[in-house]
Amino acid sequence: MTSARISGDRIFLRGLATECIIGFIDWERRVRQTVVVDIELPVDCRRAAASDEVSDTVDYKRVAKRVLAYIEASEFKLVETLAHRLALLLLDEFGIEWVRVSLNKPGAIRNSRDVGVVIERSRADLSAASL
Repeated sequence: MTSARISGDRIFLRGLATECIIGFIDWERRVRQTVVVDIELPVDCRRAAASDEVSDTVDYKRVAKRVLAYIEASEFKLVETLAHRLALLLLDEFGIEWVRVSLNKPGAIRNSRDVGVVIERSRADLSAASL
C-alpha cells in the first residue's frame, strides 16, 4: 500500500472540458462533441508541502494538458472506452497507483443535463491491459 493511499491525499481536476469525436450514431461520427472530465488521483502531499516544490508532487497542469491532448485526438464510440483508455494512460504515464475518472457528455440525452461514467482503475488494471 502506498503512502498516498494511507494518507488519503488526492489531487483532483474537475470540469475539464474539450471536444472530440464520441458516439456511435452516424452524425456523432462527423461532429465534435463536448466532453467534461473529472479526475482524482493519489498523491502524498507531505513531501511537497515541506519542500514547496512542484517536483515533489504530481503536476496537475501536466496532467490536464495530457488529458486534453488525448481526448481531443480520440475518436471512440463509447464514453466507457474513452474513460478506460484515459485511466490506463494516466496510470502509465504518471506512475500513480490508482485513478478515478468521471467522463460525461453534456446534453447527450434529451431532458438530462449530462450522461457519462465514473470508473476507477489501478496498476493491476494497467498490467492486465495493453495500451
